This record gives sequence, structure tokens and C-alpha cells, in this order.
Amino acid sequence: MTPTLRVLAWCLHLLVAGLLALVAGRAVLDGRPDAWAVAAAAAATGAVYAAGPLIPRVAASRRASAVWLAVLGAFWLVLLVLSAEAVWLAFPLYLVQLHLLSRRGGLAAVAATAVAAIAAFAAHQGGPAPAAALGPTLGAAVAVAVVWSYQALYRESEKRRRLIEELTETRADLARAQHTAGVLAERERLAREIHDTLAQGFSSIQLLLTAAGRALPDRPEAATAHVDRARQAAADNLAEARRLVAALTPPDLEGRSLPDALERLCDTASERHPVTARFHLEGTPVPLPTALEVELLRIAQSALGNTVRHAQAAHADVTLRFTGGAPDAEAEPGAELEVADDGTGFDAALPHAPDAESGGFGLAAMRARMRALGGSFTVDTAPARGTTVTARVPVAPPDDPTALEQGPGRREDGGAPAKRPT
Repeated sequence: MTPTLRVLAWCLHLLVAGLLALVAGRAVLDGRPDAWAVAAAAAATGAVYAAGPLIPRVAASRRASAVWLAVLGAFWLVLLVLSAEAVWLAFPLYLVQLHLLSRRGGLAAVAATAVAAIAAFAAHQGGPAPAAALGPTLGAAVAVAVVWSYQALYRESEKRRRLIEELTETRADLARAQHTAGVLAERERLAREIHDTLAQGFSSIQLLLTAAGRALPDRPEAATAHVDRARQAAADNLAEARRLVAALTPPDLEGRSLPDALERLCDTASERHPVTARFHLEGTPVPLPTALEVELLRIAQSALGNTVRHAQAAHADVTLRFTGGAPDAEAEPGAELEVADDGTGFDAALPHAPDAESGGFGLAAMRARMRALGGSFTVDTAPARGTTVTARVPVAPPDDPTALEQGPGRREDGGAPAKRPT
């Protein structure tokens, strides 16, 4: 039952109780000889009425409702015979009958109740009178109009609610379909690019090296020429691979460094949201693999997005810290991203799942990303104490350009690879 229906039901219950008390009170105050009989009949009628809402079958079955209304009507008729004031109860009876019974059954019950009220009132008055018939008839007409209008509005409301639910489900299905189509289209595009570029280049390298192997040892000059061509094909393939990687780089990192992208992220957040975001750079910056820069930028975007959406913070500080440089030679080379706010905070003991609906990822996914890169991820927070998230990853030494080129998780010496980004 909706809150509105619950309020209307309680108003109806109070109306019936008030009218029964009025009937009994009038009989007692007027000093009628049958006052206690009227009071007993009113109490019995009230008890039968109160039993209806307490019986689940009355609301679930129209047959049970009809039985309960028949018993209630019988007690009301007894009260009506004893007191003319009981005719006032006809109006709430109309409402209950129209609500619980079918449209045809409700109309028949209302008509019978109106006839009984008119006849009893005329008997108490000593004869028929037009005024005696006007009140119950108008009350019946008003009750029918009110209940039927409300039922029509309720049906229309339910129809609109179902329509809204269907539209919401359709939009969700469409969004999922569009996302899937976009993923498939991007996979198809990458497959075409790889097939038309890298795969063809690797095939050429394989053929050239095979030809060089056949030329040895009888024709070393031809073998050398084949090897030179294979080396040039490998260089071309490497350039093509770099072009594909560059095409997958986030727009915020195109043509700018990670510190520049983080500073722009803070400026954008400050411009678009009621929070002052500031960027800080500490330590001596070192070149980072593209994959690592992408992950750190994504974590900063997600953490700052959580601050804007949930933390109710006034200030946020994004700090990119490089360790292991000249001032800190003993520390392990690494990059550390810290996002701190002065918001409401939360209970860190509670589980936090990825934010799938918003398209980003939550704390659990940030931690998984850092674990895949061989780094660490920590959250320092408490209710009303703000939140600080820290992501730290190791960085290859500046004198190892091959490691920077290959990215984290690769070893040139042929050893077991470290954890690779997913």
C-alpha cells in the first residue's frame, strides 16, 4: 500500500470511529431508554469494521470482502433500526463497498445501502420525506464519482509507471548494445590495422630470414642482403607498433606529459565543480612508459571523480611524486600519485565495489591495476576526516632506456617477466 492510500485508509477508519461514537454519544446524552442498546450495537459494529483490515483474506479475495461487508451491513442495519443517526455511516460504507467489490457489485451494494438508509430514516421520521432521500442519494453519487475517478487516476498512474520502467530498461539495453557495438567495432578496426601492418611485416621478416638461412653458407652476400632487409622490416614494424600505441593513448596525454595532464585535470575539475583542485609535482621527473602514464592518469581521474561526486569536499590536492632521483639516491626509483581531499570520508572497513554504472572503476579495481603493474595502492580515510588514496609503482632507472621502451613487466635479459598490465 502506498503512503497516500495508507493515509486515506486511516482517515476513513477515523471517520467511521467518530460517527459510531457520535451515534452512541447522542443516545446517551439524550437520555433515551435504549441508549445502552444503541451503544452496544455501535460497539459491535465498530468491532466488525475493525476486524476487516486485520484479516488478510478480506483485502486479497473479493469473496471474503463480500462476506465481511455483508456481516458489517447486518450490524449496521441493527444500529440503524435503533438510531436514526446511524444513517450517517452510509457514506463511509459506500466508499468501502466501491473499493473492495467489483464495479457492478459495488454499485449494487451502494444502491442497497442507500435504499436501507432512506427507508430507515423515513421510518424514524414517521413517514417518507424528500429531504430524507436527498442526503443518502447525493452521498452515494459523490462516493461513486470520487472512487471511480481515483481508480481511473490510479490505473493511469500504474500505466505510466510501467511505461517508464519499460523505457528505462530499453535505454539500458540500448546503452549496453551501443557499448558492445563500439567494443566490437574497435576490435575489428584494430584487427584490420594489425593484419594490414604488423602481421604483413612479420610475414616479410619471416620470409627474409628463411631466405637468408637457405643462402648460407654457399652465398653469404645474398644472406647478408636478406638479413639487412629483415632488419629494415623490423624497424618499420616497430614504428608501426608505436603508431598504433599512440592512437590508443588518452587524449589528455596527447602532446603533453603526465604532469601537464594532471594539472589540466585539476584545472578542469575546479572550473566545472564546486571544489578547488590543486596539482603538486615533487621530485625529479623521469620518463614513464605510456601504459604506466595511462594507468596513473586513469586513477587520478577516478579518485578526483569520487571526490567531486561523493566526498562533498572543498579542496583536493593531486600530487605526483618521483623518488629515487639525485636528492633521494637511496630510495627505490618510483612514481607515486596521491589524491587527498578534505571531504566526509568513509569507513575503510566496508567493502567497495567497482563503479560499473559510471563507466569508471572503484577502489578495488584501482588496487587491482596497481597490483598488475607491480605497484601498491593504499587508502587512508575515516568518517569526517577526508580521504587520501596513494598509488605507487616502480620506475625503470633512467640509464635503462630499453626497459622504458618496453614498459613495465618486460625483461630484456630473457628472464621471467614481471606482472604485466592488463
